[in-house]
Amino acid sequence: MSLFLKTLQQRVLVLDGAMGTTLHALDLDLSDYNNLENCCEVLNLTRPDAIQGIHEQFLAIGSDAVMTNTFGGSRMVLDDFDLGDRALEINEKAARCARAACDKFATKDKPRFVIGSMGPGTKLVTLGQTTWDKMLASYTEQAQGLIAGGVDALLVETCQDILQTKCATVACIDAMKKANVEVPIICSFTVETTGTMLVGTETLAAIVALDAYPEVKIIGMNCATGPQEMSEHVRVLAQNSTRPILIQPNAGLPELVDGKPHFPLSPAEMAKWLVEFVEVDGVAMVGGCCGTTPEHLKMVAEAMKGRTAKVRDARLEPSCSSLYQAVNFRQDNALLSVGERTNANGSRKFKELLANNDLDGMVQVARNQVKQGSHVLDICTAYVGRDEVADMTGLLKRTVGEVTVPLMIDSTETPVIEAALKLAGGKCIINSINLEDGEEKLDRICELARRHGSALVALTIDEEGMAKTADRKVEIAQRIHDRVTQHHGIRASDLIFDALTFTLATGSEDDRKLGLETIEGIRRIKEAMPDCHAILGLSNVSFGLKPPVRKVLNSVFLHHAREAGLDSAIIHATGILPYYKIDEKQKKTAEDLIFDRREEGYDPLMELIGLFDDADSTATAKVEKPSNVEERLKLRIIEGDRVGLDADLTEAMTTYTPLDIVNDILLDGMKTVGDLFGAGQMQLPFVLQSAETMKAAVGFLEPFMDRTDSESKGKVILATVRGDVHDIGKNLVDIILSNNGYTIVNLGIKQPISAIINAWQEHQADAIGMSGLLVKSTVVMKENLEVLNERGFAPTVILGGAALTRGYVENDLTPVYEGPLHYAKDAFDGLNLMNRIMAGELTTSSGASTAAPVAAKPQVEVDIATPAHSTIARDVPIP
Repeated sequence: MSLFLKTLQQRVLVLDGAMGTTLHALDLDLSDYNNLENCCEVLNLTRPDAIQGIHEQFLAIGSDAVMTNTFGGSRMVLDDFDLGDRALEINEKAARCARAACDKFATKDKPRFVIGSMGPGTKLVTLGQTTWDKMLASYTEQAQGLIAGGVDALLVETCQDILQTKCATVACIDAMKKANVEVPIICSFTVETTGTMLVGTETLAAIVALDAYPEVKIIGMNCATGPQEMSEHVRVLAQNSTRPILIQPNAGLPELVDGKPHFPLSPAEMAKWLVEFVEVDGVAMVGGCCGTTPEHLKMVAEAMKGRTAKVRDARLEPSCSSLYQAVNFRQDNALLSVGERTNANGSRKFKELLANNDLDGMVQVARNQVKQGSHVLDICTAYVGRDEVADMTGLLKRTVGEVTVPLMIDSTETPVIEAALKLAGGKCIINSINLEDGEEKLDRICELARRHGSALVALTIDEEGMAKTADRKVEIAQRIHDRVTQHHGIRASDLIFDALTFTLATGSEDDRKLGLETIEGIRRIKEAMPDCHAILGLSNVSFGLKPPVRKVLNSVFLHHAREAGLDSAIIHATGILPYYKIDEKQKKTAEDLIFDRREEGYDPLMELIGLFDDADSTATAKVEKPSNVEERLKLRIIEGDRVGLDADLTEAMTTYTPLDIVNDILLDGMKTVGDLFGAGQMQLPFVLQSAETMKAAVGFLEPFMDRTDSESKGKVILATVRGDVHDIGKNLVDIILSNNGYTIVNLGIKQPISAIINAWQEHQADAIGMSGLLVKSTVVMKENLEVLNERGFAPTVILGGAALTRGYVENDLTPVYEGPLHYAKDAFDGLNLMNRIMAGELTTSSGASTAAPVAAKPQVEVDIATPAHSTIARDVPIP
């Protein structure tokens, strides 16, 4: 381990401040820049004394490390100043200049370190402004120069595009291999005021993409905003990044004063925030970005004396990611659904679109799969007689920006896989590797996966062919596992095994137990290699049968594969039936076929086919609709059936009020849906269908609901919390409250706490309602309450959602929050709560009275050496 990393383990390290800001203060003559305005890097050649002097300023006031003056030091940037040919020289001289300054101040007890700065450049791959290969060559040359100059670490900083970040990381790795040295890599991305990176990448998605590289020793954030705007993203980083964290905020959000940018955050305020990040979030390395001066860093360095980062219990769930978002391999109460309709080998429609060069049509197929519930898209453009590389790259240039979910790159050709990975931001999945041709081809694909930070689908195939017995499946899986993890250093959690599905439609004696062997193979692979995951190309099990038979057999097989440990499947979500909905006789016959339960005179294959002899037969037996409207409406919700819904609702309104229909009938149906989902008998796409039917029903009834007041009873902010996309329940709350006299501000899904606070203040609301379906959303809710405490706010908060319980809210969250907190089990409980709150029966704290923080702004004279748990704790707000 390098001295730099050893020191980082011992204490918090302090980086320097803004090179550009400090250079500007020197007011150098344009001739010092060789008349190249805004080219700070040329000063490494013309005025190394000035650059070394700035390094020494920061070292003198206590900085542990300084960043080289090479933010724009790549050939791609220097070409704009006709200095591209001198990129290697400029970077090496910049590193030696910083090294000289560090050597001057280093002592045995306080070593000083040189950090090689590599900025984002001026062109982004994701936006099509350059290519991966051009950017890679440019960054590799820059890293070579910095390494030759003796840097202690390489900092890929101010990253705005996660694909650019990965490219620069690979370049650093390549440069280290060429120089035969190991230098720690630090990656620091920039989160804009929008809450994402410039191209739209969420914080967690960036973490997932970078975590795939073990060479990246530190992950952090810098620039774009001040520390206050960074705080919620720092928390996400602290909870999910298993690497040490670097934070370098600007000195606040810039303001224009007398026509010049001004950064308002004082040195004391900057120090207070960074101490907070260290003590509360476990940040291990701090520094300043735009607007931070030696005065800022002097107070930061004083505040960090004797401090060590808080020990974090961070965990990053095994995941893949797109340009925009991360997706866990193991879904809560659901299967990771991989959409198969963007595969030219599996979808006739997609193949026809490809043959006709209909790119718009292919992208629309991809979008539709996302709408239907696919978490990942399997992309395959293999077509005999066509250029697969050209087809794949043409499609991905559109898909990576227009589809939000991660991509599974499906090809047998390594050039196609490589070309795709050079375009796809985030962490992709490669489909697939196997041992059919021995280890050579497997090794080539693993090298691509390692280089581009991808996960892998592994088929249980070796030189002898496809494994058909559970024993062979486990044997091959173990061999692949050992090769991938031990030889290539890829984590077991990035391996997804396909135990292979074979058709049960042949009737051949040799094929009768293939379904059983696959299910047993999944179970045993997961037992032997628990960190790995399991996937199936599900529809293969029913190949050769009629569509109605296939639908039943696929659905039953999926249910039992999931019970054996299956995590994901390549499926068309609308072609699967929920297990509970399958006719009992069809279900039993399909299970007899899968588990080879034959008796004399009884062949489950022929029996299952016989159940669908009628060409017009559907996959489920016709069921008579209930005669009473109450049961019909409930059944419509459970089955997601909207045909004739309006007529049934109209009939129901002859007996019930619209509100009673929702409360007593429709919600009862949704409760059944929730029970089936929790028991694993209803897949997520069907839950969403039920929710959409519920939404349509409430939408029909809404105009008939009486408003109880002409004036607003009160204002409520509603939001689904960060990281959660579920909004049916929240939208129902919106309708129920708004039709009972309340003014609702519905912010939508995936809302950060900053947006919720801003809306609460802007609208002077009486309460905030936070919703979420996922278990992890309950953790986010707790964090949001803590942030409200930290900001000195105490609005009335109502929490609701499927994963919450009254006990959790009252026993675990109420002691945490300093304001009034309530739990609403459903929309009507929320209405009752708001009525009691506005009647004064329950404590309230309106935005009107608490829009200002409850604690006063700290003065500049704050004691920055005081531990963050006392006078500069998070409950002292900073503007």
